[in-house]
Amino acid sequence: QVQLLESGGGLVQAGGSLRLSCTASGRTFSRYTMGWFRQAPGKEREFVAAISSSGGRTTYADSVKGRITISREYAKNTVYLQMNSLKPEDTAVYSCAAGTERPFGATLAMTENGYDYWGQGTQVTVSS
Repeated sequence: QVQLLESGGGLVQAGGSLRLSCTASGRTFSRYTMGWFRQAPGKEREFVAAISSSGGRTTYADSVKGRITISREYAKNTVYLQMNSLKPEDTAVYSCAAGTERPFGATLAMTENGYDYWGQGTQVTVSS
């Protein structure tokens, strides 16, 4: 069982930056692929970014490439989402997720069914 707790959301002006954190409970953090998803009002949840259990591989949604960076810190059981050049369309509830690592060579999971554990989410609002 893994419990995830997000933090770092808030209100920011367009062009600004935020860093989201997701801290995992338990001692198996290093075994999981970690992902970030977001859900805007009236829209379905969508993939944002993922990082492999080793931290050596990352993948991003096209809409955030070049603006958002995912990273993880094993000593703190934490995964981060650094978001720069924020746009109003980035406004959403951001949730982190943990999923069983896929076999070596497989792409990182980019859909909800690739993840087993979810946090409650943190609100990010970008004003124009």
